Amino acid sequence: MIPRELLATAQIPGGEELRLFRHGGDFMIVLDRNELMSTRLRGSEEALATMSCTRIADARKPHLLIGGYGMGFTLRAALAVLPKDATVTVAELVPDIIEWARGPMADVAAGCLDDPRVRLIVGDVAKVIETAPATFDAILLDVDNGPDGLVREDNNRIYSRQGLLAARAALRPGGVLAIWSAAKDNAFVRRMRLAHFDVEEITVSARANGKGAKHVIWFARYTPGAR
Repeated sequence: MIPRELLATAQIPGGEELRLFRHGGDFMIVLDRNELMSTRLRGSEEALATMSCTRIADARKPHLLIGGYGMGFTLRAALAVLPKDATVTVAELVPDIIEWARGPMADVAAGCLDDPRVRLIVGDVAKVIETAPATFDAILLDVDNGPDGLVREDNNRIYSRQGLLAARAALRPGGVLAIWSAAKDNAFVRRMRLAHFDVEEITVSARANGKGAKHVIWFARYTPGAR
C-alpha cells in the first residue's frame, strides 16, 4: 500500500492550516479532515471554466476573474478555450499555493501561470472585486466548499448581499457570476435573486469522466427587477 506523503503546509490568512499531500501520482490539499481538492477530481472545476466561457462567447477581448487558483484546473480549462486577446486575472489568497504550483505540482500546472494572458494577484479576491467596477465579463469563484466560510470566516463576505452587489458592480454588461459549490444551497440562491441576479443552477460531476460525486455551479446574470 502506498503511503500518503506530507509535502508542505501553509497558513491561510485569517484561517487554518492547509496541508499538501502526495499519494502515488496524485496530489491533494487538505484542511483539517476535509479534502478540499485533489488531482483525481477536476471535472466540476473544469466545467466552471468551460461553461462560463460558453456564456460569454460573444464578449470582445474577454476578461475573466478567477478566485482562487487551487490546483489550476479552472485556469487551464479557461485558457484552452479563450481567444488570444483574452485576459484572465487570477486572485489567490495563499502565496504557498502558487509556490506549490511552481514547485512540487509544476507538472500539474503545466505552465499555465506563465501564459501571457494571465495576470496573477496574490491577495483576497473580494478586494479585487470591490476595486474593479465594470471590469470583468465573468467572475468565477471557487474559494470555499460553497457559500460559507469553511476555509476562513472572512470568505462569508463574498456570499453576503454586500458581496453579491460588489460582484454585480464589477461585471460588464451581460457578464456572468459563476460560483462553485459542493452542494445545493437554496437560501443562497434566494439571496442572489434578491440581489437582482437571474440564477441558473447546474449539477456537474466531480470527475472528468462524468462519474463520482455531484457538485453545483450557479451562473448568475444581473437582470434589473429579477426575483
